[in-house]
Amino acid sequence: MKKNIHPKYYPKAEATCTCGATFIVGATKPKIEVEVCSKCHPLYTGSKKIIDARGQVEKFQKRIEKSKKLQSKIQSKSSKVKNQKEKKSKTTSKKK
Repeated sequence: MKKNIHPKYYPKAEATCTCGATFIVGATKPKIEVEVCSKCHPLYTGSKKIIDARGQVEKFQKRIEKSKKLQSKIQSKSSKVKNQKEKKSKTTSKKK
């Protein structure tokens, strides 16, 4: 193995989570900051917590709302067109 190519290893590096939990791990950095740990991860805690990185959840929810609005507009327009066709067919059948 080549010497002096590997980073320094810290066997007692401190990892800190955004929830406030800290624990000791082995790493190549003396201090590590993480967003999710086993104490706050929904899989381990059983809670349904939404973890939002850079507003992605809000963007997704806005997109879903927008698509629902468009779908309702399309349905209302299609029902209007259908009603107009029915009216036309009724008037043409009465004329005959």
